[in-house]
Amino acid sequence: MLHMFTSCSLSEPAAVCELIMALVSEFLGQLTLSYGGEEEPTFPTVVPVQDFDPAKDAARIETAIKTKGVDEQTIIDILTRRSSSQRKEIAFEYERLAKKDLSTALKGALSGPLEAVMLGLMKTTVEYDASELKASMKGLGTDEETLIEIVCSRSNEEMLDIKKVYKEMFKKELEKDVAGDTSGNFAKLLLALVQTKRDEPSNVVDYEKIDDDARSLYEAGVKRKGTDVTTWIAIMAQRSVPHLRKVFDRYKSYSPYDMKESIRKEVKGDLEKSFLTLVECFENRQLYFANRLSEAMKSKGAKEKVVTRILVSRCEVDLMKIRTQFKREHKRSLYQTIAEHTKGDYQKALLSLCGGDD
Repeated sequence: MLHMFTSCSLSEPAAVCELIMALVSEFLGQLTLSYGGEEEPTFPTVVPVQDFDPAKDAARIETAIKTKGVDEQTIIDILTRRSSSQRKEIAFEYERLAKKDLSTALKGALSGPLEAVMLGLMKTTVEYDASELKASMKGLGTDEETLIEIVCSRSNEEMLDIKKVYKEMFKKELEKDVAGDTSGNFAKLLLALVQTKRDEPSNVVDYEKIDDDARSLYEAGVKRKGTDVTTWIAIMAQRSVPHLRKVFDRYKSYSPYDMKESIRKEVKGDLEKSFLTLVECFENRQLYFANRLSEAMKSKGAKEKVVTRILVSRCEVDLMKIRTQFKREHKRSLYQTIAEHTKGDYQKALLSLCGGDD
């Protein structure tokens, strides 16, 4: 059957041929659309290095640590330009050579924000996310900003991995810690997201369901006095991302405000921040991170924690795409912005993770 469509006879006008080819290409494209469950492609800035020699790297790091005054540059050069699995191999070789744990040695040799970057790099992306979540809920007071950023910006697959690793690392369920550390509707929203009940993307566009959800969001918020937050949580935590994008588009035909404006009008505080983060990530996750980096570096004394967390957690996931969005949105490169707002060895490490100027 495809052969019928793909062969264009010479007698047919070029425009018709082009149309047929375009239809065929669209048809084939639909055949290969993701059915969910497949891994998302990555756009890393940090990739495995060729001709990798973990024993040599470990020996160089040991020399750098032992040097009077510590040779930070060598440590940065090695650890920011190796993939996570390569860093694990270096750590293994280092322990064999120096008879001590590499993370402990780095902790003793480095300090401040550079130490935070290097220790972050010694964990896998998932271990890093899990430990950042744990740290945000440790001790008195909760670091809601970190909690919101990670829980609201990670995909279903990422969150499933985080939950598994969180339990392995801390012998506790992430759900229990979130429930114990937050309250009210904010807790309900975060728990709904941590429970990872989101639908898988489907190739079938259900226009009726899109319309129902858009109307439900409107009727639960802007249309009534007070907000039915439960309805908002159910829709935003359970529907697939492609479906929600269409829902937010449809929503505009019911409400005088778009979804983000509606959120700002209806809810406040951590709940408002969480819903806004969700909507921004559904629409364009990399743009969300780009904007977050821009804000963090604009603030007095760059919010190092935020900058460190995004670069360390995304450098092997999608930092290349975040860079592109940053340049498009803020009219200058992420590289130049980091260079302007940070300094010293910390700056060198971030610029290396950034992977180049645009």
